[in-house]
Amino acid sequence: QVQLVESGGGSVQGGGSLKLSCKVSGYTYSLQHWAWFRQAPGKEREGVAGISADGSTVYADSVKGRFTISRDDIMDTLDLEMNSLSPQDTAMYYCAVSYYRFRLLRLRVPDFGYWGQGTQVTVSS
Repeated sequence: QVQLVESGGGSVQGGGSLKLSCKVSGYTYSLQHWAWFRQAPGKEREGVAGISADGSTVYADSVKGRFTISRDDIMDTLDLEMNSLSPQDTAMYYCAVSYYRFRLLRLRVPDFGYWGQGTQVTVSS
């Protein structure tokens, strides 16, 4: 079992940057995939970025070139560097992990069994 705690959310003006961090604790040894999701009010939760044990990454089209996901295996943290933020990025951001090794990582909510509580990101125009 793992526990995930997000931090780093806040309010920022459009064009600004934020860095989210997720501390992963517990049995982290067999984790295969890590990811960030977000959910805006009235919308479904959507995948933002993911990283696998082999270091490969995947991004939603809406954030490519602006967001960067990274993992620190020593500190057991998962980060999301967000640049050029726009009001459309406003959402609650969640980190998630999976013990199951998928042949192809897709940012699908059902593929991740463990979730953090979320951290709010608000971008003003």
